[in-house]
Amino acid sequence: MKKFTKLLALLMAAAMIFCFAACGGEEKPEETTNPAGENTAVTDVKVGFIYLHDENSTYDLNFIKAAEEACTKLGVEKIEKVNIPESNDCYEAAVDLADRGCDIIFADSFGHEQYMIQAAKEFPEVQFCHATGTMAHTEKLANYHNAFASIYEGRFLAGVAAGMKLNEMIEAGQFTAEEAKMGYVGAFTYAEVISGYTSFYLGAKSVCPSVTMEVQFTGSWYDEMAEKEAAEKLLSNGCKLISQHADSMGAPTACETKGVPNVSYNGSTVAACPNTFIVSSRINWAPYFEYMINCVANGEEIAVDWCKGFDAGSVELSEINEKVAAAGTAEAIADAKAKLADGTIHVFDTATFTVGGKTLDSYMADVDTDADYTPDTEVIADGYFHESEYRSAPYFDLRIDGITLLNEKY
Repeated sequence: MKKFTKLLALLMAAAMIFCFAACGGEEKPEETTNPAGENTAVTDVKVGFIYLHDENSTYDLNFIKAAEEACTKLGVEKIEKVNIPESNDCYEAAVDLADRGCDIIFADSFGHEQYMIQAAKEFPEVQFCHATGTMAHTEKLANYHNAFASIYEGRFLAGVAAGMKLNEMIEAGQFTAEEAKMGYVGAFTYAEVISGYTSFYLGAKSVCPSVTMEVQFTGSWYDEMAEKEAAEKLLSNGCKLISQHADSMGAPTACETKGVPNVSYNGSTVAACPNTFIVSSRINWAPYFEYMINCVANGEEIAVDWCKGFDAGSVELSEINEKVAAAGTAEAIADAKAKLADGTIHVFDTATFTVGGKTLDSYMADVDTDADYTPDTEVIADGYFHESEYRSAPYFDLRIDGITLLNEKY
């Protein structure tokens, strides 16, 4: 009986092998292998990307890398257009991408918005997604969407690193606590930039209470010479550390030349500035790109306003440059990050700043943007300013004490 059972098993195995070979060999899973060697789901979604500049801009390079990561992972085709200004050129680029069969079109700059909306109205079958925009929730187009991330939390943590460095320099006798002044190179005097430099300042202040800050605006998202000159002006004013919300290497290079600590944005500059770079915060756009692609592939709606943070992998800090950072920086950042996550602290806690010498318990922000920038939404509750909750793009535009604007650019 045992011999018969064994013989029967062998005959069945042989039959399975014969059938398997006759059917064409190895069964293929519903995945494809991309050039990076990762198994990814197959989808016929095509995505078009519109970038304000090219890979020479740290801002645009951040989007370009994220698009490559997401599209490669999901196995989708992408078409990219670089150096598209905030003008009718954006509309024309969007139309061309729609005509070439793109199911999703994404643009990365604030000034692209009106042209993306124009194109969205003409191509209702195409999904239009836009970074940093403010109008999706008021336009109410089914195929137009805004996205951002809670980068103010990343900038706050980068500010903690800056404050730790200031404390180290004070303890070393390089300057007094009263002389702890930082500089910030900003592009425009918009809420997005104000939110960013304020959160950075409040992060530094949380560990270095005497810190003050000066801000110099360039009037451009990418102008290496203007950003370098702005940084040099701040340094000549006695700023002991520089950060930025502008897209070139102008400010970091100025800091490296002068030997002044720098906190960059959109990625580490340690390779070019090994003696001054401390840390960088950035938005990782890959999670959003994966989200919008999967929504289209699965026939699901894309959120009108999408904003995620550290938990979703949408906000990141670079590796800390231990050569420059103060001792204990990693631990201080980890502690603050944990407290942000559990709600123990909030970036814009009204107990940590004043406006005109007063602590605020109410503020009407311009969330539903109109031509006159009319305040329309109460955003302070439970003791803190609720940033990026009523729309994805920042609307924190308060001029808090301790920060001096040397100029303004709109």
